[in-house]
Amino acid sequence: MNPTMTETPSELSTAELASQVAAFRDCFSRLNREVQKAIVGHDELISDALVAMFSQGHVLMEGVPGLGKTFLVKVLSQVLGLSFGRVQCTPDLMPADVLGTHIVGEDETGRRAFRFEKGPVFNNLLLVDEINRATPKTQAALLEVMQEHAVTAGGEHMPVPEPFFVLATQNPLEMEGTYPLPEAQLDRFFFKLHVPFPKVDELAEISRRTTHFEQPQLEVALGGDEFVQYQRLLSHVPVADPLTRYAASLVLATHPDQDVADERVKRYVSYGASPRGMQALIRGARAYCLIEGRTAVAVEDIRRVAKPVLRHRVILNFEGEAEQVDVDELIEGVLNNVATPAQGAA
Repeated sequence: MNPTMTETPSELSTAELASQVAAFRDCFSRLNREVQKAIVGHDELISDALVAMFSQGHVLMEGVPGLGKTFLVKVLSQVLGLSFGRVQCTPDLMPADVLGTHIVGEDETGRRAFRFEKGPVFNNLLLVDEINRATPKTQAALLEVMQEHAVTAGGEHMPVPEPFFVLATQNPLEMEGTYPLPEAQLDRFFFKLHVPFPKVDELAEISRRTTHFEQPQLEVALGGDEFVQYQRLLSHVPVADPLTRYAASLVLATHPDQDVADERVKRYVSYGASPRGMQALIRGARAYCLIEGRTAVAVEDIRRVAKPVLRHRVILNFEGEAEQVDVDELIEGVLNNVATPAQGAA
């Protein structure tokens, strides 16, 4: 346990919060450095993934095959010292392959009895690789565990280890053999992150690092107990009422039936972000506030997390899909049109 991190009390003084903010920044920098031993580039992607995990959220990463999405998740599990489970999704994958199943075995007396064989979901970090290649039935098997952190099978309610995260990867939906995630499933993810294709210098560095057949030696940079303490710390970062209302206005502006929505949203969007989107804006903003060394959330923290929070929660209508409207551009328009607290006071 970091000596500067203590059991988080119900209230923190300004001095205590400032001290723990400094400890959080050091921890976050240490994690970033360790991950970057194995991952070339993707600095923003790494930061966003860590922010989601500190915010107790799940992550959906989208990109074409071969960009290192799976490798990044494995590296995160190593540097955080978390137990790791992996599911490779295919159309014939069944819910029992993810959650586990009851099998017939013998007890200590030699009598046959049912016992539950736990699936890979019973780990701290579950990688669901190419989630949109699994059928909707298997995708839906993750709904309960992502929300409740528990699995119900055969009338038995079994919690998964804490902390618990699902990091899922998916290919762009226009690729063959994919099943689009339903809206209820998408809403369970805290962030949706785009994995960009590497630039020339990054490709060259990838070649230099990976053609010697030597794996980087990674160290555990953060213990599980300390990780949970930092998660609790986020709840003590104050958010002023005007900023809370600003975040709420951003969410409402993604709904086409609201007066605050702009013309592009009204034309191209079927429906907008849910209350979970509002929660994610505040929790993600708190994490970025700590990364920047501040003890109170600012407007730029909320704006920083708006795209990863909202891009999978803004659902296009038929016209938007037909015209291939960029959701990130719609969100950019929302950010430009909704007045910040400072603009509203002017």
